[in-house]
Amino acid sequence: MDILVIGGGGREHALVAAFRKNKDVHTIYALPGNGGISDIATCVPIGTKELDKIVLFAKEKQVDFVVVAPDDPLVLGLVDLLEEQKIPCFGPNKRAAIIEGSKVFSKNLMKKYHIPSASYQVFTEVEAALEYANSCPLPSVVKADGLALGKGVVIATNREELCQAIESMMVEKKFGSSGNSVVIEEFLIGPEVSVLAFTDGKTLVPMVSSMDHKRAYDLDRGPNTGGMGTIAPNPYFTVAIQERCMQEIFIPTMEAMRSEGRPFKGCLYFGLMLTPVGPKVIEYNCRFGDPEAQVVLPLLESDLLSICMAVANESLDSKQVKFSTDAACCVVLASGGYPVSYQTGKEISLNPLKDGVSLYHAGTKKDGSRLLTSGGRVLNVVATAPTLRQAVDKAYRGVDSVTFEAMHFRRDIGQSALQA
Repeated sequence: MDILVIGGGGREHALVAAFRKNKDVHTIYALPGNGGISDIATCVPIGTKELDKIVLFAKEKQVDFVVVAPDDPLVLGLVDLLEEQKIPCFGPNKRAAIIEGSKVFSKNLMKKYHIPSASYQVFTEVEAALEYANSCPLPSVVKADGLALGKGVVIATNREELCQAIESMMVEKKFGSSGNSVVIEEFLIGPEVSVLAFTDGKTLVPMVSSMDHKRAYDLDRGPNTGGMGTIAPNPYFTVAIQERCMQEIFIPTMEAMRSEGRPFKGCLYFGLMLTPVGPKVIEYNCRFGDPEAQVVLPLLESDLLSICMAVANESLDSKQVKFSTDAACCVVLASGGYPVSYQTGKEISLNPLKDGVSLYHAGTKKDGSRLLTSGGRVLNVVATAPTLRQAVDKAYRGVDSVTFEAMHFRRDIGQSALQA
């Protein structure tokens, strides 16, 4: 069977590696892929937003299954175009992907269906937003309505920061049209948890929980990034809390989307805050998280491709989804200066990795025999082990096998989880 994976980051490398485990898989195409994915799949230089070219390529190659991994093509409606051509695929259609594509939509959905979340206000006019900023409680969280590479969120601790965030999104258009509307919401306190879930719109199966590290620097300092590392499982996400989330958040969200005529089929991501009064939703994503997928997928013992196909066929209730009891840790190696400004084209030196350690490429490209940096987040060093302490130690030993100029990484991935 031939499959096509859309995307070119660390998440997609982890997906391709998982699909490779299926003996029925023959050729895997990756659009556009990266320097590491090219070792195990055929990379084709077609961008993730070039929807017509993607559909044409899938038809020409007569691929058996397509997995759409990034948010942009999902929100733009790639799944709809593939389904029109009768090409089986994994991922939500455009009407369902709005759960990530619009923060305003998702906040209103949670309010309508009584799904616990932070209190909020929506603004489409900058003057009204700035007026509210002068009296609202602090800290407050400002979110651009649309997609912003995981960076369209600012936690403002004072009025100046709050107004600056509003103006950068709504006036300066830092995130383009994504900032036409903003959400200003209550600042929640508590441990954060990421939970990815397979759902075919009728059945929902949570994956093992994880903990992301969003800030650029140690001790959760610096600007927000797409994610500097992850661990799984998240020790704060107990069996009791999972059961509560199933009843109050996970199932109600799936049913709410179905009630809205937007049944969600794919991977639904729940970003949660475990507040003193219970779990609340911080955000939804319409796809596998990055770098959450890099720690969750290595712990999956069931066959990923057959699960994805069951989601597409709406037969998830007949599938067993099993995860290892091991732990996993991912350390992201980034270009110096990420996420603000950074240089690419730096040569990467790799030494052999020990057993139980994997390297998922994110922003890399091949130049003949050389491997070069080509993005902000460059590589993901991932380790699995029977305990979290062992996984963290193995991952950081793996980091020692990689060097490139101005390489930056956090040295405290997993530490808060270990303290828990």
